[in-house]
Amino acid sequence: MESGPAIFAGTAFALFGAALLLWTGVRVLHRAPVAHGVGAAASITLATLSGMAFLALGVWCFGRI
Repeated sequence: MESGPAIFAGTAFALFGAALLLWTGVRVLHRAPVAHGVGAAASITLATLSGMAFLALGVWCFGRI
């Protein structure tokens, strides 16, 4: 009963993290800006670190089950 919220949160975090990493990768491959008005290196770094953090959070939630 208590694992329901952990499964939901883990799925949401993992899907968002994977989607963010995929979107960032596609933008970088097409040489399109990841964020407007921000330096390319900074926006790529921040988006990649955020995606990895969300994936790690999802894995952590699944580990709590």
